[in-house]
Amino acid sequence: MITLYHCKAARSFRPLWALEELGLEYELKMLPFPPRVFAKEYLALNPLGTIPLLIDGDVRMTESAAIAQYLVTQYGPTPLAIGTDEPEFGGYLNWLHFGEATLTFPQTLVLRYSRLEPEERRNPQVVADYSKWFLGRLRAVEAAVANRDMLCGGRFTAADISVGYALLMAERLGLSGDFTPAVVGYWQRLRERDSFRRAVKAETLAAEQQKIPDTSWS
Repeated sequence: MITLYHCKAARSFRPLWALEELGLEYELKMLPFPPRVFAKEYLALNPLGTIPLLIDGDVRMTESAAIAQYLVTQYGPTPLAIGTDEPEFGGYLNWLHFGEATLTFPQTLVLRYSRLEPEERRNPQVVADYSKWFLGRLRAVEAAVANRDMLCGGRFTAADISVGYALLMAERLGLSGDFTPAVVGYWQRLRERDSFRRAVKAETLAAEQQKIPDTSWS
């Protein structure tokens, strides 16, 4: 049984979404956010105190985009992965990691200095600068989806899961009001997928059943 440690609306939503898209059985362990503060026992499993943590037999992974890539590769073949024999293989890998390294990174600084730090340590200038950084990088997504439904390969893939989470985070941070029409349309298509809706429902139900308080930043 695959086990995923997850916080509501956090990066661990990427592997949760992938698990639902693949239709795999899994156990979802909900944690309050951030777990290094509110669930110190979790440090025994992941000394960094970060989420996600995916355990699949002897495999232990903590990077959300890498987990999505692992799942669609390990449990394929699936249209969610683009193969090495397909023309857009390189673009697929680039988008898969672009979602985390380029789009999520600046948002973590927006989150930290607008909501997570104590009031006296919050920094509006950092928030403004990195919000602009994120929106500037989003121009690449706008160009990619201006004339097609998904990022690459002519279909929904793990790359869309990776970038889609960055759009979810932007929405929760109040940045989605600056999305261009092409990005708005793309984000709407992602949100309408049954797997996305199942993932949202799964995290809500698991949190209720496990009595995990909502300490999320959303």
